[in-house]
This record gives sequence, structure tokens and C-alpha cells, in this order.
Amino acid sequence: MFVKLSEAANGLDQFDIELAGLRFLSEHTGVLTPTPIGNVLVDGGVIMVLEAANTVDRAPRQWRDIGRALARIHLIKGKFYGFAAQGYFGPLYQDNRPMDDWMTFYTERRLWPYLIEAINSGNLPTAVIRQVEKLILNLPNLGIPESMPTLLHGDAQQNNFISTEKGAMVIDPAIYYGNPEIDLAYIDYFQPVPEDVFWGYQEVLPIDPGFQNRRDLWRISGYLACVTVGGSGYLKLLTNAIQKYS
Repeated sequence: MFVKLSEAANGLDQFDIELAGLRFLSEHTGVLTPTPIGNVLVDGGVIMVLEAANTVDRAPRQWRDIGRALARIHLIKGKFYGFAAQGYFGPLYQDNRPMDDWMTFYTERRLWPYLIEAINSGNLPTAVIRQVEKLILNLPNLGIPESMPTLLHGDAQQNNFISTEKGAMVIDPAIYYGNPEIDLAYIDYFQPVPEDVFWGYQEVLPIDPGFQNRRDLWRISGYLACVTVGGSGYLKLLTNAIQKYS
């Protein structure tokens, strides 16, 4: 039996990047990652085939395992924000060119590019475009504290962790060095998770008390990507997040 991941419009290059990310996480953090089996060409793309995982239902222990696995990734620190190689966030290109300042990186490498992608998709109304632009220009006034460059999963939604008998297995990374609050914000940006995830995380690393106030700010780049790929159904999530920082 094998685990199949979804088709990738960008083909083998994207999968090569993802496999490199899985290898990097395995070698540098020790988290569980699946062994790649191969790629299958299909109409319109490629399917990556990974080893099967003996999954288990999620109880408090399994949710804590996810938090601990994420914290283990965050134990690895870097010298800059970004990564030595470029990447993908889902099907979208992810610009990882290094920068020394986190908020500049988040603005120039995440918010502006994904805003442009969303505009080009035709799924973003003019009024929302103006809201995002206003938010970006106002970011320096929000007083966001600086953070140490930290290795990120990059797309740490709960479905990118597989609960197994051995612990939480990590899949679909979009790695780079950034603010660890990004991953914490993505864990539940589609679906709620129990507090066990955050309790498990805090068994390894603390969470800044101010994270709750910044949570939706870090989700905005992801919501822009979702609008681009998934359409206007994500607009409400995006606008609700923006309004918290207006």
C-alpha cells in the first residue's frame, strides 16, 4: 500500500523541491517523514507516491505529538529569513531569497507576491485589494516584535501531519527560516484543533503570549494564496483577518 499525494501542476520540479524539504527536515530535526517510492505521470501533472503510514485515530496524545513535532522543527535556527533554495506553497511559487529583517521578508516575499497572484487570478475584488494594500503599508506601525530566524514547516496545517503509531509524521513541507508563529497560526487556519496541540508544543518550546493577537496577521498570506487557487470562497476568511489590523 502507498500514500498518494495530489497532482502537481508544476510537475517533477515541485516534487523534487518537496522531497528535498522532507530530507532536510528528517536530517536536521529528526521528525518522522515518509519514504518516497516514486512518481507517476498522469494527465495534467504528476502524482508522488510515498510509503504507507499505519495511521491511528487522534486522541489527546496524537494531538500533542503534532505540537511536539512542530516544536522540534522550530528548535533549528538560521542566520537569515528565507532559505538557500526556492520553493512552492501548494502550487504557488514561494520566493525564499534571504533577508535580514522578518517584517520586510514577510512583506516582500509573502504578502506582495501573493497579493499579485490573487489579483491576477481574478478572484480578488478591488475593494479587498485596497484593504490588503492598506494593511501592508501599515505593517511598520503595528509594533511586531522581531524574532530569531527559525526553521518552519511552511504549510503546517493539521492535514500535513499524519498521526501514526510511532508519532506524528510530517508531509508537504514548504520550508524556510521565518517567524515560528507562522506555523502555529497555520495549524488551525482551516479547521480548529484541540489545545493539546499547543500544550504539546509548549512541552518543548514556549509560545509568546502576544501570539494570539498576531495569529490572523500571519494567516493573511495563506488566505491570499487560497483565494488564488480556491476562489472567492476564501474571501470572508481573508477580510475578517484584515479587519483585525485595520
